[in-house]
Amino acid sequence: MIDVEEIEGVGRVTAQKLREAGYNTARDVAFASVKELAEILGSEDRAKQIIAAAQKLIGLTPFITAYELYEKRRGIRRISTGVKSLDELLGGGIETKAITELVGEFGSGKTQLCHQLSVMVQLPEDKGGLKAKALYVDTENTFRPERIMQMAKYRGLDPQEALKNILYARAYNSDHQMMIIEESKKIIEKENIGLIVIDSLVAHFRSEYPGRENLAERQQKLNHHIAQLLRIADIYNVAVVVTNQVVAQPDVFFGNPLKPAGGNVIAHGATYRVWLRKGKENVRIAKIFDSPYHPEREVTFRITEEGVVD
Repeated sequence: MIDVEEIEGVGRVTAQKLREAGYNTARDVAFASVKELAEILGSEDRAKQIIAAAQKLIGLTPFITAYELYEKRRGIRRISTGVKSLDELLGGGIETKAITELVGEFGSGKTQLCHQLSVMVQLPEDKGGLKAKALYVDTENTFRPERIMQMAKYRGLDPQEALKNILYARAYNSDHQMMIIEESKKIIEKENIGLIVIDSLVAHFRSEYPGRENLAERQQKLNHHIAQLLRIADIYNVAVVVTNQVVAQPDVFFGNPLKPAGGNVIAHGATYRVWLRKGKENVRIAKIFDSPYHPEREVTFRITEEGVVD
């Protein structure tokens, strides 16, 4: 990665300002918005100039052919969920450079799946992992190291080593949650992070911005957070998995009265959306309900002591 100081027009003082704000590489700057950089540098013209120089430095061009995009997409990697049926549903597993959203009621298996993915990412590539670490952002205090140890043991990993390969952050409010993600840019490459988990994405936003009068502000902030996650997924080639709660629609008389929280902002921001629900006797049902290319279908899986299994 090219350091910010190598960008034309960026001196030592400007580089320091950029690093303090979480822009460590030319790639970070190239994908930044003018408004974001103007706040740091104090001038919109200077921000435009530096972004243009960074884009030139990393060879970012306005247009590429669809074939070049296809070649770039071949660099996408996948993390197995550890469940054959779920991997088939997702076309091979959880994709890097994308946000996968797990939606469901309490007890549908969202957190269990997040725990399992944090273990699976550590496996070598021939076993469905990325031989990388996970960053786990916990907003509802549901992360359990003991559960990781059980799952790691079942997958043939040293339980204590598996815990050391998960960087844990407890987010106490929405601003703290966004700050953690901004800070993650400093450690993703250094720590070899292949997966970022946020469990749950909207909990803090919902509790801090209740009622219709706060809806616009909440959605604007959530939109910024989603854009932040998409940018990190794309720049660093990591997989981002977020969980989402459901809300009831009292005016629905036919069909499913539940819908994912977060409205259109999350609907447009998440690349793949998977709905999880409870079946009979510990069985869970997963349905992909929004994707650019996956067909809409359902599969089943179980949650056992060993983890999430077929």
